[in-house]
Amino acid sequence: MGQARSPLGVADLQRVAARGWRAPEEDRLGEWLLRAAGGFTGRANSALVVGDPGLPLPDAVTAVARWYADRGLTPAAMLPGVQARSADAAFAAAGWQRGGAVLVLTAPLGAPAAPAVAVELSPTPDDAWLVTYADGGTLPPAAHQVLTGAEDVVFAAVRRGPVAAAVARGVLTDGWLGVSAVEVDPGHRRQGLGTALLDALRGWAAERGAHSVYLQVTEDNAPARALYRRAGLIEQHRYWYRRLPG
Repeated sequence: MGQARSPLGVADLQRVAARGWRAPEEDRLGEWLLRAAGGFTGRANSALVVGDPGLPLPDAVTAVARWYADRGLTPAAMLPGVQARSADAAFAAAGWQRGGAVLVLTAPLGAPAAPAVAVELSPTPDDAWLVTYADGGTLPPAAHQVLTGAEDVVFAAVRRGPVAAAVARGVLTDGWLGVSAVEVDPGHRRQGLGTALLDALRGWAAERGAHSVYLQVTEDNAPARALYRRAGLIEQHRYWYRRLPG
C-alpha cells in the first residue's frame, strides 16, 4: 500500500472533505460550518458539527435551525464520530431526527494499478457524465457548482459509445484524494468498472503527490462497501445527519 502516513483525526479529515465538496453558500457558527446548495446532497446542505460553535449547544442548535429556515431549506446537521456526542444529544433534545450512518473509509494511496479498462479523465463533467451520475434524471442548478467548485478536481468516465457506463469524481486536497459520485449504469455492473474508476483516480492523484484516499459510503450500500474493501479502504469513522421535521 506504499509508505504509511499518520492519518488525520476525525475533525481534520472532515474539514478536508468539506473543502472537496463545497457548497455555493458557506457561513460560520464558531467553528461549525454552515452550508447551503439549494438542497443538492446532504453534505452541501448541512451544518458540519466539528469544534466549538461559540454558543451553548441549545442556542447553537436554534441558530442552525434559523439559518436553514431563512433559506427555505430543511435544517440539517452532520455529526461525525464520538466527538459529536454532546452536540448530537442537543439536536435530539430539540426534536431533530437521526438518519442512517455513513462510513468514512480511508487508505494510503499506495502504488496505483493500471485500470483494466480505458478511463477518460476530464477537468469538467460533460452531458453524458452528468446523465449517468443523475441516474437518467435532472440535476438541480447548484449541482454543477458543487461538483466543480473544488480547487483540483477531475471527472472520470468509462465510455461505451456515446454513453458513460460508469463515472466518478476525484478531488485533491492537502495530499488527500477524495472519491465521490461513483455511479455505474445498471446495464454495465459487475464488469469491474468501479475498480477501474478507483484505479484511474488513484493514478491521477499519485501524479500530483497525494498520499491518502478517503470516501464516504452509506452503511446499507453493501455492494459499494465490498468494492471499497477489495480496494483496501477501511473505516475511519462514521457520521450521520439529524434533520428538523416539518
